[in-house]
Amino acid sequence: MQKKMKNEKILLKDNPIKDKIKNWAIKWLSELKAYKYYIFISVIIITFSTFINEIAGYYVTYSAPMTQVPDLILDAIGPWDWSFSFVYVNLGIFFITFLYPIIFEVAKIHKVLIQFALLSITRSCFVIMTHLQTPLDAIPVKYPSIFNAMAFTNDSFFSGHTAFPFLMFLVLKGKKIRWLFLAASIYMGITVLVTHRHYSIDVFAAYFITYSSYKIGEWIMAKTTKH
Repeated sequence: MQKKMKNEKILLKDNPIKDKIKNWAIKWLSELKAYKYYIFISVIIITFSTFINEIAGYYVTYSAPMTQVPDLILDAIGPWDWSFSFVYVNLGIFFITFLYPIIFEVAKIHKVLIQFALLSITRSCFVIMTHLQTPLDAIPVKYPSIFNAMAFTNDSFFSGHTAFPFLMFLVLKGKKIRWLFLAASIYMGITVLVTHRHYSIDVFAAYFITYSSYKIGEWIMAKTTKH
């Protein structure tokens, strides 16, 4: 009986899962404390970018005159109903975009938020300046009610579904999960094309503009942060 109790005490003491959770919590709190100033500033910046995105979205959806243009690729494929991917797979990618750094890379969360905000503002500017109507044969999509405020039409150039996962591929250097984001970017690029929610130029240009935005963001953070 005493031997059994002794073995149970040893098992309780030797708990690698509990130790890993404890070490993660200590590291997480330490990084949060070290980067709290940058995280606070980045939250303000991304809040501002969300406001700009809303203005741009309402403008192109309800105010701006639109023009539909021919597209060689869209003329050859679809439209096919991949609305589930367009809405729910994209929302899943969106949540992973923020949950992953919050849980595993707190030291990088401010970089993710600032890069995301910069790309969002860049896209808002392009959307306002490029008045392209969503193709008339586009597959209709419906977002859950809580996300309706972020669902717009005619916000074509460039594709956010393609750009934001690709941005995470660029930001998360050295992390295996970055390849998941690259695959997600390609998959979402295909999705917006086959559903005719975007023109092909919206998808192809997204990669070049995202890379440029990322490099600008790196330069800004190198000049303004110590980390």
